[in-house]
Amino acid sequence: MASEYVHDMTSGNIPGQLLAFSAPMLVGNIIQQFYNMADSVIVGNYVGARALGAVGACNSLNFLFFSLCSGMALGIGVIMAQYFGAQSEVKVKKTIINGFFLLTVVSVLMGGMGYLLAEPALRLLRTPTEYIGDSVTYLRTVSCGMAAVAAYNGVAAMLRALGDSKTPLIFLVLASLLNIGLDLLFVLYFNMAVYGVAIATVIAQGTSAVGCMIFAFRVNPYFKVKRKDMILDRDILGQCIRLGVPVTFQNALIAVSTSCLQGVANGFGPSVAIAYTMTTRLEQLIGQPYSSMASGISTFTGQNMGAGRIKRVRQGLRTGLIFSAGFSAVMLFLMRFGGHLILRLFGNDTEILDIAVNALKITSFFYFPLGVIYLIRGLSNGAGDAAYSMMNGIVEVFCRFFFSMVLTRITGIGMWGVWLTTGFTWSLTALASVVRYKQKKWMRGYPGISVNNYVQTEKNVCKF
Repeated sequence: MASEYVHDMTSGNIPGQLLAFSAPMLVGNIIQQFYNMADSVIVGNYVGARALGAVGACNSLNFLFFSLCSGMALGIGVIMAQYFGAQSEVKVKKTIINGFFLLTVVSVLMGGMGYLLAEPALRLLRTPTEYIGDSVTYLRTVSCGMAAVAAYNGVAAMLRALGDSKTPLIFLVLASLLNIGLDLLFVLYFNMAVYGVAIATVIAQGTSAVGCMIFAFRVNPYFKVKRKDMILDRDILGQCIRLGVPVTFQNALIAVSTSCLQGVANGFGPSVAIAYTMTTRLEQLIGQPYSSMASGISTFTGQNMGAGRIKRVRQGLRTGLIFSAGFSAVMLFLMRFGGHLILRLFGNDTEILDIAVNALKITSFFYFPLGVIYLIRGLSNGAGDAAYSMMNGIVEVFCRFFFSMVLTRITGIGMWGVWLTTGFTWSLTALASVVRYKQKKWMRGYPGISVNNYVQTEKNVCKF
């Protein structure tokens, strides 16, 4: 089915395709992180450090409650990409309908959990009493917008599965600009503080979700479904769940482990907790090129696995690793010698800035392993290797628990163990990911999909 909004990546120049697909996602992800950072910058400068800590304390819990929605969206996107690669138009359309049904159910459940569990979860994480009230308000408010998050992530994943990474970018840019404008309006003009930031986020997410859905159904040919397509299909729902749940489990485990690490940082007092928030926000931005390339590799892998072209999958990963190595080297230099200039955007408290600057000098040595995790995760998800997702999450949880409990208790390390834990966790998880990749289990494809046979033998497949 020909369309400017549909792109087949099962043939052609691999580096060019990956860059063309990943570039809009990178721009979108960076813009999204900038508007997330805008929340912190506006709150930190116009409300105060405690308000910044209140928003930052919700980061890992937000990720936890959003994880089921994003995991399901990813699973739906992978199933669609494989059906698209197998040239099954009917199955692609059925996946769209069943995917929306699944995301609706999931978003209601997770939104309710986020609202009800906000306060006990934040207390469990030892959120400082100075700002726990604002943290509860923020978390409950954004939980009410869970349906918008699920809708946008779902449509974006579906469009990307068809090779369209530009349309989600357009609506994300609009939402980002709207979010920043509403932040300024609610915080500076209406004096709504943390609650205003949360409301602005919900409105912006809802706008991007509605706009992206309307555009997709009006323009993309695969979204022009007929009544015969609008039925629940047990097989497709099962496939989405079987792939989405392990990815969700992985995200949830990572969220739990990062929440616990946030709790460890909180235990050292407000200054360390806020410094951890600052470095986490900045490293979320640094991780976007890895994330964007991984998303490109996931779609690339899904389409090529559906078409039975394993050699191209491995070539795609090699391309991504070369990119990741170069970017990691640049970021290592920048964070070691220029990190203090960027961190000043979050505020001017000298004690907090000193902690955050030294923390970045620790974690910047471990950026390449972080890239390896992202890229192999993208390949494994695109290939339907659900077991990898669970393994990945378990390794990260174990490492964060173990290293944080050990390192922070060593004399001379103390609070710096929080950031050393992050670096060591990235390194060991990357090693486990490489081992899993070398086992070649991802080459089996996803068992629930009738796609072309993977006819290429290992001797015809390029090496890692």
